[in-house]
Amino acid sequence: MELHNLSPAPGSTQVAKRKGRGAGTGNGKTAGRGHKGQKARSGSVRIGFEGGQMPLARRLPKHGFNNIFAKPLTAINVTELNRFEDGTTVNLQVLLDSGVLTKCKYGVKILGNGELTKKLTVQATAFSTSAKEKIEAAGGKAEVI
Repeated sequence: MELHNLSPAPGSTQVAKRKGRGAGTGNGKTAGRGHKGQKARSGSVRIGFEGGQMPLARRLPKHGFNNIFAKPLTAINVTELNRFEDGTTVNLQVLLDSGVLTKCKYGVKILGNGELTKKLTVQATAFSTSAKEKIEAAGGKAEVI
């Protein structure tokens, strides 16, 4: 097989319709745009334009705040920590090496969903209150780094 022998699968490509190329094509004269009107003209209206009516985006009140400087933390639950041996110190590098996390840009937050049965020292950027309680109830330590 060589590059010049390759061709698309039969039926996967279609020839583009050539608009405005005569009455015999079935798409001549107005080229499928109908007669007159805004949509028949060249140059279309911008996104969100509602014919001069106040657009929806401007009719609705402004709401909320998006902090462009926020550093979102990667979240994992305490159940994910059960895969480690008793007495292990679990930190970001250990989580990445074991495959619990594939990438972590700003840090990790431990959430309290599920149960923890192992005694671990967990080092993370942040902990939820319930996660901290569960780690300490299992005999481990929750350290903020």
